Amino acid sequence: MPNPQDELEGLKAQVAALTARIYMLEQRLGITAPAPPQSVAPSQRVVSPQPPGTPGTVSERKTSTAGLPLTPPAFATLRSFSRANEKQKDTSLEKRIGQYWLNRIGIAAVLIGVAFFLEWAFQNNLIGPGGRVAIGLVVGIGLVLWSERFRGKGYVPFSYSLKAVGIGTLYLSLWASAQVYSLIPVGAAFAAMILVTASTLVMALAQNAELLAFFALTGGFSTPVLVSTGQNHELVLFSYVCLLDLAVLVMAIVKPWRRLLWASFLGTQVLYWGWYLDHYSIEQRTMTVSFAILFAAIFAVVPLASRFERSTRFSGVSVTLVVLPLLNAAAFFLALVAMYDSEKVTLTAYALGLAAAYLGLSNAFRRRLDKAEGKVINLLHIAIAIAFITIAIPLRLSHHWITMGWLVESAVLLWISVWTRTNFLRYMAVAALVLGLFRLIAFPMYADQLVLNTRFATYLIAIAVLAGIVYFGGRSAPEGEKGFIYAAAVVLNLLALRGLTLEAADYFSRQQAQSYTVGGYSTDYQQLWLMRQFSYSAIWLIYGAALMAVGFWKKSAFIRWQALALIAVTIGKVFIYDSGNLKTGYRILSFIALGVVLLAISFVYFKISARSPEKSSETPG
Repeated sequence: MPNPQDELEGLKAQVAALTARIYMLEQRLGITAPAPPQSVAPSQRVVSPQPPGTPGTVSERKTSTAGLPLTPPAFATLRSFSRANEKQKDTSLEKRIGQYWLNRIGIAAVLIGVAFFLEWAFQNNLIGPGGRVAIGLVVGIGLVLWSERFRGKGYVPFSYSLKAVGIGTLYLSLWASAQVYSLIPVGAAFAAMILVTASTLVMALAQNAELLAFFALTGGFSTPVLVSTGQNHELVLFSYVCLLDLAVLVMAIVKPWRRLLWASFLGTQVLYWGWYLDHYSIEQRTMTVSFAILFAAIFAVVPLASRFERSTRFSGVSVTLVVLPLLNAAAFFLALVAMYDSEKVTLTAYALGLAAAYLGLSNAFRRRLDKAEGKVINLLHIAIAIAFITIAIPLRLSHHWITMGWLVESAVLLWISVWTRTNFLRYMAVAALVLGLFRLIAFPMYADQLVLNTRFATYLIAIAVLAGIVYFGGRSAPEGEKGFIYAAAVVLNLLALRGLTLEAADYFSRQQAQSYTVGGYSTDYQQLWLMRQFSYSAIWLIYGAALMAVGFWKKSAFIRWQALALIAVTIGKVFIYDSGNLKTGYRILSFIALGVVLLAISFVYFKISARSPEKSSETPG
């Protein structure tokens, strides 16, 4: 017979090993647990002798992942746990089919069967209109109450499915009672639907069920459509929508249900534009604008009032906090444009007011939100404010003033970005600069006098902004951004060449226009055309020589290469075009001037090469 003392020691050893394993599992799960008791050392553990070949002999050779011996009961438990795991994997698809797919198909089948029965009963006049509505209400309430029984037993998804059917039945029954059978007034049906929506929201908060809140929101935004009589009730409709949006905002404070915000925003836009297309008139503009401002304000303060699950897509900030403010700002301004289409001054005031409002919001978000989240939201709202300023420029200004406004805006943003060390503002500045340069090139202007005109002033502003980028960027920009500085230097020189060439072109065009007489163009017309072509070559040659001089002065190979490229283009024009189209005098001047400039540049290169090798600067300016 085994010694009872030995059996007791063996049981103690098993308990110690299991306790250690449980402790390790708790540590891995992050559960605080007391330190594991000291297990009995193998030399001190007494194991009752067993005959060879028994299960105990095999089990003692098995060890746990922690290096602790597995006694026969422990080994058997692990083996059964492994088999249960495999069985769970094998039956996961089966579980989904049984619990969810069959559930939905079963609900649909029951509803279809009931619908067929009710249709048959209605067609045979077995049930009157009042009875039909009463059946719908009783069935809806009954399904909601019945679903609670399943929720209490742990079948939560199944209970929500029943609630969805019950809530939908209630909405449809109330709609039929008012719109189809005229059993109750539309106002009474509207109030009853509001009661259903409010009850569902309360139930969702009490049960911590986002899905129920979504059902309530869907029914809430469907209610005005269901009870609509085609008449214009702007005050009632938009007051109701505001209450729904505020309810969602309150839930966003209590619960991190960000998807409800999207549903609320979408529902608001659908109802607003649906009403606008059917009923809006300029006499209602004051009230409509007031409600539009209220809708925009509710969604604008969402980041201050809500909690969200983090998303890694935007530096740990929720996608809702990034995308929803953009859509909200765009939707609100679009509504203003639709109401003030021809009133540019008013739209400009709104755009500047929105810019100020979003700058204020950016500061509030930076203070209220945590450091990482607040920084992203702060920069986002600054970007929205800058966008409204950019929009205000073409709304208030016209012609070349729009281009000047965008160029000045880019310069101001660049200065602020350098002063505040905010890299984000540089990207906004570049966007404004690109807009200004595109308009400068794509929308040509005619100058009525030489140099002293608005076009040349616009070109000077663009050149000054690019010169500032080249000057300050060449000294402080990191290596990764040097390419943009070089590109700015090239664009600067191209703009200067284009501006000077346009001045010459317009000057000679005005002279040619004055040479027109009643009988046609005078002999001066051809002479002016030749002078015009010669002026192009002269401008390019002089600019190339000046650029080469700056390159030698700054010891910048980058500038000298630009000069060489421009001189190469001038050489091609002189040899290919001027030699065949200009008269002898202009042709002689073109070749002599070109030759003198080339010889001078060549002499400078020879002079420099005779000295010690030049350490060429890599900066563009």
